[in-house]
Amino acid sequence: MALHTQFNSLRSTTTQSGQKITYYSLPALEEAGVGPVSKLPVSIRIVLEAVLRNFDGKRVSENDIRTLANWNAKAPVSDEIPFVVARIVLQDFTGVPLLVDLAAMRHAVQKLHQNPKLIEPLVPVDLVVDHSVQVDVAGSADAMIRNLEFEFARNRERYEFLKWGQQAFETFKVVPPGIGIVHQVNLEYLAKGVLSAVVDGQSVYYPDTLVGTDSHTTMINGLGIVGWGVGGIEAEAGMLGQPVYFLTPEVVGVHMTGALREGVTATDLALHVTEMLRKQKVVGKFVEFYGPGASSLPLPDRATIANMAPEYGATMGYFPVDSESVNYLRATGRTKEQVEAFETYFKAQKLFGIPTKADGIVYSSDLELNLADVQPSVAGPKRPQDRIALPDLKAKFLSALNKPVTENGFGKKGLEGAHASVTVNGIHPPTDVDIKHGSVLIAAITSCTNTSNPSVMLAAGLLAKKAVERGLTVNAAVKTSLAPGSRVVTDYLDKTGLQPYLDKLGFQIVGYGCTTCIGNSGPLNPIIDEAITKSDLVAASVLSGNRNFEARVHPSIKANFLMSPPLVVAFALAGKVDIDLDHEPLGTGSDGKPVFLKEIWPTLQEIKTEMEGALKPEIFRKLYSDFAEQNPAWNNIPGSTGETYSWNESSTYIQEPPFFDNFSMEPGHITEIVDARPLGIFGDSVTTDHISPAGSFKKNSPAGAYLLEQGVPQEEFNSYGARRGNDRVMTRGTFANVRIKNLMVPGVEGGVTKYQPAGEQMSIYDAAIKYQKAGTPLVIIAGQEYGTGSSRDWAAKGTKLLGVKAVIAQSFERIHRSNLVGMGVLPLCFAEGVNAASLNLDGTEIYSLRGLTDDIKPRQKVNLEIKRADGKVELIPVVVRIDTPIEVDYYQHGGILPYVLRQIVKKAA
Repeated sequence: MALHTQFNSLRSTTTQSGQKITYYSLPALEEAGVGPVSKLPVSIRIVLEAVLRNFDGKRVSENDIRTLANWNAKAPVSDEIPFVVARIVLQDFTGVPLLVDLAAMRHAVQKLHQNPKLIEPLVPVDLVVDHSVQVDVAGSADAMIRNLEFEFARNRERYEFLKWGQQAFETFKVVPPGIGIVHQVNLEYLAKGVLSAVVDGQSVYYPDTLVGTDSHTTMINGLGIVGWGVGGIEAEAGMLGQPVYFLTPEVVGVHMTGALREGVTATDLALHVTEMLRKQKVVGKFVEFYGPGASSLPLPDRATIANMAPEYGATMGYFPVDSESVNYLRATGRTKEQVEAFETYFKAQKLFGIPTKADGIVYSSDLELNLADVQPSVAGPKRPQDRIALPDLKAKFLSALNKPVTENGFGKKGLEGAHASVTVNGIHPPTDVDIKHGSVLIAAITSCTNTSNPSVMLAAGLLAKKAVERGLTVNAAVKTSLAPGSRVVTDYLDKTGLQPYLDKLGFQIVGYGCTTCIGNSGPLNPIIDEAITKSDLVAASVLSGNRNFEARVHPSIKANFLMSPPLVVAFALAGKVDIDLDHEPLGTGSDGKPVFLKEIWPTLQEIKTEMEGALKPEIFRKLYSDFAEQNPAWNNIPGSTGETYSWNESSTYIQEPPFFDNFSMEPGHITEIVDARPLGIFGDSVTTDHISPAGSFKKNSPAGAYLLEQGVPQEEFNSYGARRGNDRVMTRGTFANVRIKNLMVPGVEGGVTKYQPAGEQMSIYDAAIKYQKAGTPLVIIAGQEYGTGSSRDWAAKGTKLLGVKAVIAQSFERIHRSNLVGMGVLPLCFAEGVNAASLNLDGTEIYSLRGLTDDIKPRQKVNLEIKRADGKVELIPVVVRIDTPIEVDYYQHGGILPYVLRQIVKKAA
């Protein structure tokens, strides 16, 4: 970035303490007649500032500024925006493979006889290790220490690799294990609100903006910071100087009024918003909350809603900056200078304060939400947008139990009475328990979505206190855990004296990380796990997380419900989800009387009383300083040195990926895909968890068999997420979710397909290898919302390495579509109403995509040729979902990484 004076926009002001703030003024654009900037949604204005500041006449043109300044709410132009972000955040499941790619790029540059340090992040990159801790031990006082020991033992090789990355790349920093969850750490520590850089001798201030390799990066939108999740490959391009390109978005305004009623939590509000906005089809759009209801929400409540933007499908769920944002920065220990600069900057830009209707901001569409309409709820059993009012849960679960699998049910009609009696001990004395459909076997207070919010965490503690005082206990079959996203949570639960009550119910701290929410719920008691399988039970988990897709929480648990932390405690006490908590008791108290939820539910005043004095700025400063001193186990991890990484062929965690094999400086050509076979035909709502699972896997899976061949015993498999630095594991794990349903193999769950033309049933991985040996290209056919869920690039990388050339779906989730293009896999969409069922596809067909050339244009129509087994041929029009001109370049180059590598090497030549 170089200083410029385009539109006379370089201005200065001073903070209350006299600190000079030089900035690129958005009001100056309106003064210069560039566009009606003050009527733009705030989120669009933040992006506009980045475009204005990074104007150089090359990457960012004057036309880019004018186009965005004249954003048309009702019909945004289909131009791509070159958005240069200020920083990038990573978690370790996505960060380790990203670092592997950077190491491979350095190796590729070295093989071209160039300086490997050409590959160097140009913006600050922070990686928070939060996805690796598993709940191996729960319900005991030493659970956290033992889980941390297991974590370091399992992941030593990965952590050594991260240590290498820290010394190899100048702007790459690591927050070690045991500190917290990336989004909560970002909210409480990493985010500054406004940043500055010395440019031509002047300190230029600008908004804190970011992308992150986790879809819930949007949590930071609650603080008024623009940021969203991208795939790791897109983040790599961003850190190497490539703008994040995206189409000019629509912005949905959500006008909030009223206030939450007694007994309603921020989690209930987030689930309400998720259901409401998913119905409004906000995929790929910005959502901006405004109005008096939004202003009244405490910042943690805003962050909870923003966190779930991926669940409602939006790119962002944005709350503008106001005095609540400033107070939060101050309360969480940011310096006086940072807080003053933040407030002064946003006021100077006329961006301060949550807008009202009177401000006249124009949105693409406008929705109304009265907070008083929100009611206590849960979501599930398979998707986060499927909200269920709390009193309706029993009836809804029993209905799902009876519904056929084809109607998103469990297909247990006539088998409702199935149960199993087992004796469990573990941390308990030997206890006989009866488990059945609906039994709660995992109860986890987990995830940044809720553990960042003191009101719901204190509510959980208060409910536990009242339950213990009434003599209630948790069934011995329930695996309980508490995994806060920050050590601050432990501090205030200890200060308020509530943690001992949670401990009494088995909710001891198990670690500071994502745990159950990401699928790291750890093993169930083997006796219980066996009973579930033998009796084919639809057991349940309850968690305060954001995702409940099939087989995500635990492979054996089929019904998974999202809910607030106090409700997690309540359902752990009840021991089942087929219960109407309005009319049925949680259990029997020590006095022999039934105890109902309403009797122990904390009041808003009780929660407020506990919050007073629970949070102090000095605690944040203490807990977010000198990580090395606070984490001796991390200090003991050795790290190699050098600009390039020394690959170890025998490693089962870190391997050089094949993405730059036979790399040349010349891009390829876009050609037709001819005579392809389908690797899979899938229905609606196939998630990235289905495509590339993150959790555990069995020894008879392709990935398990591979590790056994390498001499790795099953107890050391770890998880798919932890193995993402090894393409050999991850390719075998693609489409390997135990609940995925390939319609080519009706009635069968798991990663299997039929190898054609013989029709032989085998694993998807084995079939892909046979097709590759035969030189047969592959396609995937899918339904609506393909790629919903996490921003995991391995869902695209694995697809690519299996030999899939194109994915033809009814619709795509934003990040996965982008990731496919970024890996050189072509995404295409059927016309409205056309799908595998309407075309009578069964997997015996041969597919060709006609009309693909180097001259292809974004969203161009081409023909899908379907040759059926009887020789008949049909031509079906499909739309190429390459959405922007830059994506055409990415696809032609074989993906974003080869494109960026060629640009960097050419520039240095």
